[in-house]
Amino acid sequence: MKIITQSIDFSANDSLLGYVEEKLNKLDTFYDQIVAARVFLKLDNSNSNENKIVEVRLEVPGDDIVVSKEGQEFPEAIDIAYDTLKRLVIKKKEMARDF
Repeated sequence: MKIITQSIDFSANDSLLGYVEEKLNKLDTFYDQIVAARVFLKLDNSNSNENKIVEVRLEVPGDDIVVSKEGQEFPEAIDIAYDTLKRLVIKKKEMARDF
């Protein structure tokens, strides 16, 4: 799977980018049809504590899977997004198997 990461309005360090790739590469074990993942890391200018936004678009045959999650820190938001993506990818695989 090809992973493209963009950080918007800030510069992401190598450890954060490595963490994103490490987490998303695990999705291949659940569904091997994922072509690419586009990851957008954003900072929200609101006053709330959860101002780190992670948006992931998985390119899979058929409809793409899009998840957007917020957290106090980027690794937390990435973990939440990963859990949701894992559930959706497993569901997509089961639906594809039923046909």
